Amino acid sequence: MASQGTKRKRDSESSDSSIESPLTTVSLETLSTSDEASMIRDIISKINQMDKVNRKATIGIFGKSGEGKSSLLNAVLGKADLLPSGCFGACTAVVTRVEANLEDSKYIAEIELFSKEEWEKELKDLFTVLSDEDETHELFDNAVEKITALFGDDAEKKTLEELKKVDKFAEIETFLSFSKKISKSDVSEFTSEIASYIQHSESSPGDWYWPLVKSVTIKIPGCHELLKHVAFVDIPGTGDCSKIRDDKWKSTLRECSVVWIVSDINQAITNEDSWGILKQCTTELGPGGECKRINFICTKTDDINPPAYIRSARLTRDQLTGDKDQDKTVCILHRNEHAKKRVKGKFEQSHIKKIFNTDNDFQVFTVSSKAFFDTKSNLEPNETEIPNLQDDLRNLNEDITRELTRDNVNKAKGVLYLIQSVQPDTDKETVKMKDQFKESLMKALNELDSRFDNIYSVLEQCLSKGVEKAVKLCVASTKAMIVPNNGRGFHQTLRTLCRNGGRYFPKSRKKLLDLNKALAENLHECLEEDFKQIFPVSGQTGKSVQEEIDKFSVIQSDSADFRSSTLNHIQKFIKTEETKLKALLNREVVEMKKDIYSSIQKTIENEMASCYEKAVAITGPGSMKKRQELIITTVDEKKQDMFNKAKNEVLKKFNNLKLYIKNELESGLKKSMKLSLSQSSKIIDGRLQRD
Repeated sequence: MASQGTKRKRDSESSDSSIESPLTTVSLETLSTSDEASMIRDIISKINQMDKVNRKATIGIFGKSGEGKSSLLNAVLGKADLLPSGCFGACTAVVTRVEANLEDSKYIAEIELFSKEEWEKELKDLFTVLSDEDETHELFDNAVEKITALFGDDAEKKTLEELKKVDKFAEIETFLSFSKKISKSDVSEFTSEIASYIQHSESSPGDWYWPLVKSVTIKIPGCHELLKHVAFVDIPGTGDCSKIRDDKWKSTLRECSVVWIVSDINQAITNEDSWGILKQCTTELGPGGECKRINFICTKTDDINPPAYIRSARLTRDQLTGDKDQDKTVCILHRNEHAKKRVKGKFEQSHIKKIFNTDNDFQVFTVSSKAFFDTKSNLEPNETEIPNLQDDLRNLNEDITRELTRDNVNKAKGVLYLIQSVQPDTDKETVKMKDQFKESLMKALNELDSRFDNIYSVLEQCLSKGVEKAVKLCVASTKAMIVPNNGRGFHQTLRTLCRNGGRYFPKSRKKLLDLNKALAENLHECLEEDFKQIFPVSGQTGKSVQEEIDKFSVIQSDSADFRSSTLNHIQKFIKTEETKLKALLNREVVEMKKDIYSSIQKTIENEMASCYEKAVAITGPGSMKKRQELIITTVDEKKQDMFNKAKNEVLKKFNNLKLYIKNELESGLKKSMKLSLSQSSKIIDGRLQRD
C-alpha cells in the first residue's frame, strides 16, 4: 500500500517538552491485564523520550555561488566565520544540508556517497561523453571537470581502461565502501576537511571528492534556538546530468516547507539563475511538495556607490542630509524599498504565484551580512534585516514546538484517562457505550467514505480532461523539445537526454529539457487547481482531505453523558486517541499526496523507458534523426494508453489513501475502545466477550 512509507513515523514520534512526566510514578501493578499495562508503559516511555527525536522544517536555498549564501547563513546564525565564503553552494552538483548539532559541541559532516555500482555507471557515462567528437559541448566540459577533480590534470585524456590501472582508481573504490563522517571541535579544521567534498578548485585538480558525493549534512553546535526544528538545504542549480543526483534533488525539493531565493540586490530582477531554477521547481514545491512560503532575499545591500545611485535614482536635496555617511544610509534604504517593490511585482507575474494563496506567502528581505557584524556600519542591525530573518526562524521553531507539545499533552491525557477508566465497574451502561461506539464508528466511516468518493469524482473528471488534452498535444510538445529550430550540436544533448531517461539538466537552467515533464504537463495543468483545493500546501479550502479527516468523530457533542465516572473517562480517552490519530494521519497525508501527484510523471517515465534505451543504442550516420523519429513515433503510438495509465495510477493511489485512512481510524479506535472497556467487560454480560 502507498501509505507504508509514512506509517513508519508513528512509532518514532516524540515530544519536544522538557517537563518530566509525573506519570512515571504511577503504579502499574494494580492494572488487571497485561495489555493495559503494556500500552500505558509504552505511552509513558514515548513521553519520557521527548527530546530524543524532533520534527524538522526544511528551508531550501536557491542561488548561485557568489550571491552571498554562506555569508547570509553566517549572519543569521550569528557566527561570522562559521562557513567560509563559497562553502555553501560552491559545487553545483552536491546537495548541502545545514542543521543543529543537538548532541554535543562538535562540528559534524555526514557525507552520502555514491555506491560502487552507481559510480561505475556514472564513470561509464562520463567517458561516453568524453569520446564524443563534439568537444565544445557543455556536457564534455562537465565530464572533464569531474574526472580532473578526482584524478588530476590530463586524466580526461586517458581511456576508461587506462584510468582503471592507476592507484587512485582502486583508492576510490575502497573509499566508496565506507560511510564518511567528519567530526571536529575546531571550526577551521572542520571547514578545511569538508572542502574537498563540496567545493571545486580549477587551480589544484585532483583529490576533490565532490563528484562521488550525493549530499552532505553539516551539523553545527550552539544553534539550538534557531535550528532545533529547522534545517537549511542548498538547492543547487545542478547542471549535473546524473539521474542519481537529479532524484536526490527532486526529493529534497519536495521536503521544503520554506524557500529562500538569494540574489545580489543589483541582479535581483535580472538574475536568471535564481528565477530560472525556481520556475522549474513549481511541481516539486507546490502540488508535488509542501512549500508554504517563499522569502526572496536581496543580499549585499551596503555595496553601493552613493553619488552614482543619487544620480540614477534622481534623489532630491530634500531626501538627502548633506552628511556623507547619512546619505549613504539614505541611498541604501531607498534602493532597498525600490528593490522590494520590483521583486514583488515580478513575483506577481510569475507562474509560481499560482501555488500560493495569499501575498503573505511571499516576502522580500533586503539584507547586509557584512553590516550586521560591523559595529561601525552605516546601518543599524535592524536595518540589515538579519534580525527579521532570525525572528522568522524563531517563529518557525516555536510553531513546531507548539505542535509537538500539543501532541504530547494528548499522549499524557490519554494515559490519565485510561488509568482512570480501568477500575472495576459493573454499571450496565457499559453495554450502551459499546453499542453506541460501534454505531457511531460505522456511521462516521461511511460518511468519510462518501466524502472521499466525491473527491475521487472530482479527480477523475480533471484527469479525463487532462488525458484528452495530452493525447491531442503530446506529439507537438515532443517535436518542440527534441527537434529544435537550430539543431547544431544537439545530437549529444539528445543522446544524453535519452541516456538519462528523458531528462537533460545543463548548467544553464533556462535550457532545462525534461520530455517526461513536458508530456505530463497537460495532465498536471488540468489537475492543478482542484489538487490545490484537495491537498493545499497551507490553510483551509473547505474541500481538503485534511479537513475531511478533521470532521471525522465517533464522539459527537450530543453524545450521552454517562452517570458512571468511569465511562465518562473512557469516552474522554477515546476522544483523545481519536485526536492523536487524526493529527498523525494529517501529517501522513502530506507525504502521500506527493506520491500521488508525482505518479503521473513516473508512469510516463516508465512507459517511455524502453524507447529511451533503444534511442541511446542508435549509432552511425543520421543517428540524431533516427532517435527523433523513434521518440516521436513511440509517443504517438503510446499516447492514449500511456496517459490513461497515468490517470488510473493517480486514482488508484488516492483510493489507497482513502482505504488507509479508514483502516487506521477504524482499527485504532477499536483497539482503544477494547482496551478501555476490557476491565469492565470481564464482569459484565458474557455477550461482550466475543469481541
